[in-house]
Amino acid sequence: MSETKHSPPVTPSSDESAGPASTGAKWPLPEEAFWSERTDPHGTLPEGAKQGEPEPAPEPERPKRKRDPYLDNVKFILIALVPVGHALVPTLSADSARSLYIFIYTFHMPLFVIISGYLSRNFWNSNAKTNKLVDTFLVPYVIVEVGYAALRFSLGQKWSLTIIDPAWLNWYLLALLFWRLSTPVWKRMKYPVPVAIAIYLFAGFSQISGDFSMDRFFGLLPFFVIGLVMQPEHFEMLNRRWIKIVSVVTVLAAAAVAILIAPRAPLGPFYFKNSYQDMDLSWYMGLGLRTGLLICSLALCIAVLALVPRHETWYSDLGTRTLYCYLLHGIPVLIAKEQGWLEFPWLHGPLGVLAISFSCFALAIVLCLPETRTVFKWVLEPRLVWLYRRPSRS
Repeated sequence: MSETKHSPPVTPSSDESAGPASTGAKWPLPEEAFWSERTDPHGTLPEGAKQGEPEPAPEPERPKRKRDPYLDNVKFILIALVPVGHALVPTLSADSARSLYIFIYTFHMPLFVIISGYLSRNFWNSNAKTNKLVDTFLVPYVIVEVGYAALRFSLGQKWSLTIIDPAWLNWYLLALLFWRLSTPVWKRMKYPVPVAIAIYLFAGFSQISGDFSMDRFFGLLPFFVIGLVMQPEHFEMLNRRWIKIVSVVTVLAAAAVAILIAPRAPLGPFYFKNSYQDMDLSWYMGLGLRTGLLICSLALCIAVLALVPRHETWYSDLGTRTLYCYLLHGIPVLIAKEQGWLEFPWLHGPLGVLAISFSCFALAIVLCLPETRTVFKWVLEPRLVWLYRRPSRS
């Protein structure tokens, strides 16, 4: 996420893939568990069957799999933190706001990228999902770019529109597009995670341009690849009591460290995009910083995954529409910034942090409602069926 977004949006996304099963259930179940016998409601024999001969074995039929709420819970919690982080920017002179900002940025986009990677494991196995590369990435990207350029212009800024250089939160759509395009390469590798970490570390030696989100593509690459190699049983491993206890300690320790380092810590490393030269670091200090940040982010990501509820919650359904919150929250946040509504003195302190957090949480709820999707679906999830060839019948 820029200093300004993790899908996402999971993506931020509205991906309807089933997640890992809840406690006590193995997932995925064998395919046979989803089959049911097909019966003839009229009691007639199948065509070609003769009286007295056994009826041919019915073809298996798969009922619709119930959506697992766990990943939807994770996605909503993460997407609710995105507008909070963006709205805190004008108040970062206060240590309380800076502490929360550092805490959020240590894990919220890395974990969003992990979830996006996990949901991309079978992305190329479906024509419908492949079509999403255009439907929910390229077309919305162009529309959002033009929309935010128009919004900035209406607020008195100079007209600026550069499609290859994503504006503000739009970087995630392009980065996720290129991560998913690279998926077949990672799935063919024997050791994809070490290779991705090596690329992540050595990318810091180059001042990579922000064009096409290439800086974030390399900066968050290990998290996407880790998501790609994860299996449902890995999520189940996190559902143990002792891991939950350790996770609580980890989250509290991370919050304490964020408070401790907030007055003097630079924010650049937490955007996962800046080169060692940009951060005024020697090569060995840069490598050490990136390695340490990767370890801390992964530890916090694992802790959050362990603590998120696995059962159906009041916000599980909201987690299915995180794309809308991700792409639309920038409108009220940008207006609030330009109008100076986030610069009142009382907001620069603990009370202001609470007010901004609760307001943005309420905003996330509204933007993830089904009514919001009904209004904006034609823009953010267009169905361009006329654009694709029909699959040939074999």
